[in-house]
Order: sequence, then structure tokens, then C-alpha cells
Amino acid sequence: MMNNRNLIYIGGPTAIGKTTIAIKLAKTLSTEIISCDSRQFYNEMKIGTSPPSKKEMSLVKHHFIQDRSIETPLNVGAYQKESISKIYNILDDNKNVILVGGSGLYADSILFGLDDFPNTTNLTVNKLNDIYNNDGIDSLQKQLKKMDYESYKTIDINNHRRVIRVLSVCIDSGLKYSSFLSKEKKIRKFQSQIYILCEERIKIYDKINERVDKMVENGLEKEAKSLYKFKDSKIFETVGYKEWILYWNRTLSKKKTIEEIKKNTRRYAKRQITWFKKYKKATWLKPNEAIDKILKNYK
Repeated sequence: MMNNRNLIYIGGPTAIGKTTIAIKLAKTLSTEIISCDSRQFYNEMKIGTSPPSKKEMSLVKHHFIQDRSIETPLNVGAYQKESISKIYNILDDNKNVILVGGSGLYADSILFGLDDFPNTTNLTVNKLNDIYNNDGIDSLQKQLKKMDYESYKTIDINNHRRVIRVLSVCIDSGLKYSSFLSKEKKIRKFQSQIYILCEERIKIYDKINERVDKMVENGLEKEAKSLYKFKDSKIFETVGYKEWILYWNRTLSKKKTIEEIKKNTRRYAKRQITWFKKYKKATWLKPNEAIDKILKNYK
């Protein structure tokens, strides 16, 4: 028996079946779902991110599912602030709330707070390197002074690699680099339980291949074309979109492009599993046994 304010996190690799299980749990426990899938936030990405269907959304109240535009991106710092507020509101009326999604950094922000320095994207680092190569270190120093004056005062601002590292954290997290220094763990007004779904690798890969085929059938290429105007955004780096560029440039055949999407999705799933393995107190479950085993703890 858990306490009266429980956050139940359902994580796992892409295509494992997190959405279906989260909805069944939320229905049984009469509560709501908070998504921490950072690509399902955006209403322009209806096919490539496999969000819950309209029918599924009608069964349980969801938060952070296609509720904003790519033109107003939600970084992890802002997400943490918004989602914690929603979680507390839900727990004022319910004993439990469901957190679901495979974006590890966004899950971490809720479960643990942003204690450690977050990962940064190659896209951001490359852009900052371009600024350095074209405009010199002065431009980077000015940007750092504006974004994080505390770090500007304390780091070696003549070391361009150091400046780029600090700036990349600021840009990708939406928070000051200095805010991560000597940070204590966040105190949450709820108890978190972590459940990670996983099964044999071949089964995961089969599900991924099936999902990609369905996405293509539903118009993934057309959706990717509609997002091409955001090609310089890290949003377009999402697996399932960026791969089409080589097809449009006639570098790859359509068949090879689809194979590339499947391969990159499998690699993404492996990275997700690696991320979740650092959760020391997580319970790992097979999808077909998850619901019954989880619900035993909340009767």
C-alpha cells in the first residue's frame, strides 16, 4: 500500500506500449496522465510521435499532449515548472497521478529535479561552434553574459570550448548553467514509484518496425515535408523526420529511407534503455504483466 500522494511513472523504450498501460492504470485509479514525451507536446507532429489517439484521449484526461506549437517550444526547465504545478493540482483531488513517456531528461526533471547537468544536443553545440568560427569568441561571450551572468563572471571566458559547453546547457535546458552548481535534490510533495517496461530485444524491434510501417502508411513523409521549414530546429532532429532529406535529395531510395528510420529508432530505444538503467529503485516489468503487478500496490 502506497501513501496518499503517489506519482506513478511508466517508462520504457519507444513502441513498448507505455500509452496503453498508462491509460488503463489511469482509468482504474480514476486519475489523470502527465506526458513526459517531449515530442508529443507539439500539434504539428501527429504521426511521427505516435501520440494517443482521439479515442484514447477521451478515456482519460491528458496533459502535455499536442497542446502547443513547435513555434513555441517547451524546454525542460519550463516543462518542470508547468508539470509540477499540474501534478500538485491533480494530487489535491486524487491519491495518484500517472507520468508516462520515454524522454529521460524530462522524466528526471519531475522525479528528481534538475540536479545534474543535462545532456546537450549536437545541433546546439554545432551552431555555437559556427558562431565561434564565423564571429569569434566575443560573440559567444556576449551571449553568455546575457544568459548567465554568474557563469560569465566565474568561468574562463577565453576558453571557447568552456564557453560553448556552458551556453549549450543554458540553451537546451532553458536554465542558467550556474543554477545546476551545488544543487540539492528537489523536495517533492509526493512519493514517486518508477516502473520501466521492457522485454526481449527482438520483440521491441518487431514493434518498432511495425510502428514505422504504420507511420509511413499514415503519411509520415508528408508530415515531414510540412515540418521542413523547421529543419534548423532540434525538433526536426526527431527520428522519422530528418531521414527524409536524403530521399528528397535523391541520395536514398524510399525503401532505404524507411530502413534508416527503423534503424535509428532501434538505436534510440537502446539509448532509452541505457538511460533507465540508472534508476536504482525502478521496477522492471514485461508489458503483459505490468498492469496487474502495478495495481497490487495501490489497492
